[in-house]
Amino acid sequence: MQVGLWTVAARGKTHLDLGKDCPKELNVAPAENFWTTMRHGAVRLRVEETGPASEPPVTAHQRLWDSAQRFGNHPAMAVKRDGQWRTTTYLQYYQACRAAAKSFLKLGLDRFHGVGILGCNSPEWFIGHIGAIIAGGIPVGIYPTSSVDACQYVANNSEANILVVEDDYQLKKILQVKDQLPHLRAIVQYNDDLKEKRPNLYTWVEFMQLGSEIPDSELDDIIASQKVNQCCTLIYTSGTTGAPKGTMLSHDGITWLSKMFSRYSGLREREIHVSYLPLSHLAAQFFDIWLPMYLGGTIYFANKDALKSQESLFDTLKEVRPTVFFGVPRTWEKIQGVLVEMESKSSSMQRSINPSAGYPSSATNLKHMNGTGSGSLGFSMADLGLDRCVLRYTGGAITPKDTLEYFMGLNLPLIEIYGMSESSGNHTVSLTRNYRITSCGTTVPGCKTRIHMPDEDGNGEICIGGRHVFMGYLNMVEKTKEAFNEEGWLHTGDIGKLDQDGFLYITGRIKELVITSGGKNIAPIPIENDLKKEVPIISNAMLVGDKRKFLSMLITLKCTTDQDTLMPGDNLTPDAIRFCQQLGSRATRVSEVVKSKDPAIYKAIQEGMDRVNKRAVSNAHRVQKWTILERDFSVDGGELGPTMKMKRSVILKKYDKIIDEFYKVENSLQGKTQRSLAEKNEDFKSKL
Repeated sequence: MQVGLWTVAARGKTHLDLGKDCPKELNVAPAENFWTTMRHGAVRLRVEETGPASEPPVTAHQRLWDSAQRFGNHPAMAVKRDGQWRTTTYLQYYQACRAAAKSFLKLGLDRFHGVGILGCNSPEWFIGHIGAIIAGGIPVGIYPTSSVDACQYVANNSEANILVVEDDYQLKKILQVKDQLPHLRAIVQYNDDLKEKRPNLYTWVEFMQLGSEIPDSELDDIIASQKVNQCCTLIYTSGTTGAPKGTMLSHDGITWLSKMFSRYSGLREREIHVSYLPLSHLAAQFFDIWLPMYLGGTIYFANKDALKSQESLFDTLKEVRPTVFFGVPRTWEKIQGVLVEMESKSSSMQRSINPSAGYPSSATNLKHMNGTGSGSLGFSMADLGLDRCVLRYTGGAITPKDTLEYFMGLNLPLIEIYGMSESSGNHTVSLTRNYRITSCGTTVPGCKTRIHMPDEDGNGEICIGGRHVFMGYLNMVEKTKEAFNEEGWLHTGDIGKLDQDGFLYITGRIKELVITSGGKNIAPIPIENDLKKEVPIISNAMLVGDKRKFLSMLITLKCTTDQDTLMPGDNLTPDAIRFCQQLGSRATRVSEVVKSKDPAIYKAIQEGMDRVNKRAVSNAHRVQKWTILERDFSVDGGELGPTMKMKRSVILKKYDKIIDEFYKVENSLQGKTQRSLAEKNEDFKSKL
């Protein structure tokens, strides 16, 4: 429905004003506002009188305690050590978190101070994370790829008392800046032996024994003092547009949303998950820690190189055969590429698809899109370990339409979701029984969605409300004020629209908009994805043209990953080579294509660009110049974030000289015009 400047998709009724004079049994701290920037601050709860948002609030400890009671000896985690899968039950998980909490207290963890965790996914990451919460601290994930300066910034900003690092490689980063971390009291290394014993440096085994003499009553008092509307964890933004922001999430925001999402999305108890995305990112924490905790799911940890090596990830998937899998769009694009390659080696999909399932039914998928379908979707993909996977989630960025259509054509629809760090997890979700292709679904019950100042097509800024909205940015008052309006709604910075059935469509991001010198606002992602669909050899495409007279594009080609450095190599992927061969090109390397400006490849890309330009809504939306870069984008190269989203500001800076070449003539003409005007002005003055 339309209300003034807003399009609204709301669920639930009137707010209860919890936080000012709240009943003590609800375990809520007094609070005046919906936001705070103080680590020890509290916010007003957005509990409603009836419906999903009226559920009693609980702390993180209460959630884990409940799971330990419900699922006891069921495996919570499994990790492969010495070639064998080793499991941890929910009861053992709870006990380990309490032991870690006592050890944090022994090391001097102060209330509301940070516990930084720097390393790849592992049981120790989970235990350190929850243990820090139980001990009254605030866990802070630090990306394993973070530079020394980035580690120092996060540790200082969170006032971390303790840093938990994976190995000697990560330890060396911290030792370089240890003297510049005034709040740091101890470091714990959870993998490998210490190469050098230092004061206040402990192995994981030593750490877990440190707090054995701390009485249970001391820890229980701290647990009892924790309030549902206080900070539970910190998620730091990537910092591509400025200093990283510490996003404060409350106990209630995380525990309530994980419960609502689980109920609404069709997740079942005891699902099997694979953990491989960086746990410093909220998407991974939500799917790997909080959803399984509520439902008694089992997490299997992939090898540490799983995000960079698809072979490594597939090896884990084939062993584990998860029932739920979350992937960022790039992951699904890679899986699509593998399936296409399988198909090219066989006259049918029988090698990768269970023959008994038959071929996909477009009619069936259309029925599900319209909410009238029934029965089970999907068939066996044992060669990739996804034969038991019932729910296949995609999110973190906009998934290309051709990837969505490809999997839907296999009767394996990808379930699009939408959320952000500031929403404590997923705000919308598609359902297998009712979805729209390219939509990220409908709003989770109890949450609210508004479109601010929609244009004639219904597109405007997406704003969200509900108990899951974050508390504020740590120590950043102005940034926090910018995020909220007076009613407590969060302005996401994303552009989207709602259809008549409440399905949300993401069309861009305000900060990613390319605004030409003529004042045209252009969303880059649809154009970039359109070109990638037209020319399958393209790996990444980034639109350029902010404050310029026309659009241009940086393009990278699909290439293999160097197994030693895990950086993009020079060799084209097998499917890219086949694409070249179909065009009559013998190129097998990116350098061959670029140095020779391979006529067949360049012609194919230009023809694809012409087709994209033909569909452009205006001349301003047409791409006039492009170039192929010599190396693909990567996480280690700095062009991609941990969820494989392009860091546009980094790319613009890194390739600024190449971009300037696009506009050399334009700049030259502008210079001539300015000189001409200056000369005329001087001539006019002389005549006066």
